[in-house]
Amino acid sequence: MDITERFLNYTKFDTQSSEESDRVPSTPKQLIFAEYLKKELEREGLDDVELDEKGYIYATLPSNIKQEVPTIGFISHYDTSPDCSGADIKPQIVRNYDGADILLSEGIVSSPKKFPELLQHVGEDLLVTDGHTLLGADDKAGIAEIVQAMCYLRDHKEIKHGKIRVAFNPDEEIGMGAHHFDVEKFGCEWAYTMDGGDIGDLEFENFNAASAKVTIKGVSVHPGYAKGKMVNANRLAAEFAAMLPADETPETTEGYQGFYHLLGIQSNIELARLSYIIRDHDREKFEDRKHLIKHCVEQMNQKYGEGTAEAEVKDQYYNMKEKIDPNMHVIDLVLKAMQECGVAPKVEPIRGGTDGAQLSFKGLPCPNIFAGGVNFHGPYEFVSIQSMEKAMQVIVKICELTGDYNN
Repeated sequence: MDITERFLNYTKFDTQSSEESDRVPSTPKQLIFAEYLKKELEREGLDDVELDEKGYIYATLPSNIKQEVPTIGFISHYDTSPDCSGADIKPQIVRNYDGADILLSEGIVSSPKKFPELLQHVGEDLLVTDGHTLLGADDKAGIAEIVQAMCYLRDHKEIKHGKIRVAFNPDEEIGMGAHHFDVEKFGCEWAYTMDGGDIGDLEFENFNAASAKVTIKGVSVHPGYAKGKMVNANRLAAEFAAMLPADETPETTEGYQGFYHLLGIQSNIELARLSYIIRDHDREKFEDRKHLIKHCVEQMNQKYGEGTAEAEVKDQYYNMKEKIDPNMHVIDLVLKAMQECGVAPKVEPIRGGTDGAQLSFKGLPCPNIFAGGVNFHGPYEFVSIQSMEKAMQVIVKICELTGDYNN
């Protein structure tokens, strides 16, 4: 089975996760794919294949050398984003892409005028959607690359390598992917998430992240008799949102700039709930952002009465850089592997997070390598088959280089 067929098989499964759920995994349909993937790993001959009750899959490719070298791992998540449907995906292959507009479905066009990233893949074979769902390259492309690399190493015993562990998990898209990951069971000295974007991406800096749930309590009174009595939670919610810096949102920031992102508002006169995510690469600025949310709540209470507003702020993950910096050999290995595979590295901070960030803080240094997908979480998502093949080659080369690690 080639990497394209493997990936296309994965897209047949709807594995969308849900932020509204308190179960693990967050949606039962993820377990259907997990069972399929477990059987595939067993069929491909990997050892120690295990699927636990929370949907985490672990497996081993045994060492084929006598000397002791570090055990390393590769990780990808199998859930897809709640932002766009992952059901009934109809992928299409655009062979030898010529740089023109791509007709996904009647009236739905993916154009390089809007998505100039397409032009970086002229002459390649692109997997695209039909414009009605996401594709799922985030992160089923990563899974396909890891499994394909393990099969390649299995079939090419002349490539010497140490013990390789692989793992696949649910719920990364809702920030829960690493919460139940058993680092001790995984048993690696370091690992890599194959969850990056376009070819060459290598990421070991990410946002510090928190969520903020702001609740505003109002008082409903007939509007004809409301003077001095009504407290309109709708209006107070709008006032609260306006208290945060208008130029510090995802739409106005880039690079290392942080932001406040208003995910949604549920509101009526008596009660309003605002849901935010808070992001910043700098830990001190991150703490300042959380403090500003709480300060705005205090101001609302001073103006409208104690208990009018409250905020629940929870940290989600931190910048992995502080854990990777003392382990830069993990990065040097990838850079050498990319060089030997003819891939130009693009080392950039992640304007987001990966499971690798949380895993790094759990004692498993875990930077993020490209999986090849572009325009994640929407119907204009695509992935180059050639990029997936290169990612697979980089995995193989990392394993080979680690097999010679102590020489």
